[in-house]
Amino acid sequence: MTPLASLAQVVRSKNAGPTQLTIDVFFRDEPCFALALQSPALSAQAVAQRYGVPAQDMQRHVMPQILAMKFSMPRAICAGTPGDGDVYGAQQHMPMLEIMV
Repeated sequence: MTPLASLAQVVRSKNAGPTQLTIDVFFRDEPCFALALQSPALSAQAVAQRYGVPAQDMQRHVMPQILAMKFSMPRAICAGTPGDGDVYGAQQHMPMLEIMV
């Protein structure tokens, strides 16, 4: 098993509007991307469970042309409302770094 952080060149999160969060994973090379594609730990269902959202609310987009995956999900709280600790969604990628592929 290999940590996702070792396979990826970039793992980042950001808002996709005030109610959606997107996590982008850009892989180092084609072998790393191929390994990640086959991993059950990077299925939409597994990532949804990691983030505590219903599986049907998680979207996984695969972009082989740029060796990337994107995960999109609803934010727990609308960006900028009282109680939001990350207005830009830029600190939400950390749980991805712990995934073992």
